[in-house]
Amino acid sequence: MKKDSILQMVKFTLFSASAGMIQVGSFAVFSEVFGWQYWPAYLLSLILSIVWNFTFNRRYTFKSAANVPVAMAKLFGFYAVFTPVSTYLGHLADKAGINEYIILAVTLLSNFVLEFLFSKLVIYKNQENTRK
Repeated sequence: MKKDSILQMVKFTLFSASAGMIQVGSFAVFSEVFGWQYWPAYLLSLILSIVWNFTFNRRYTFKSAANVPVAMAKLFGFYAVFTPVSTYLGHLADKAGINEYIILAVTLLSNFVLEFLFSKLVIYKNQENTRK
């Protein structure tokens, strides 16, 4: 594996970890402070983390000058599938009595892996390192 690819994975991991902290923190506030049910707390915290992660990974990880609306539309396509599936499965797991933070951790991990692959292979394919 090339040095650039390893550095890219490290950056993506760090930015995703920071987005994960935003997601977990906001989820905790929505759930514990405001008393929201699982799915609205999850959904809003996911949206906050998506915006954060997209912004930093586009600029620093993939160093892309790709058209922002086009890149965001591709990411929207990913989340148009991921969000309802993860929200529904999380809701089912919550109703089955699984701890909501375990559900959130599993969802964060699957989101991390799938979003990296989608970003690398779809959103920024042939668009990496184009930012000056």
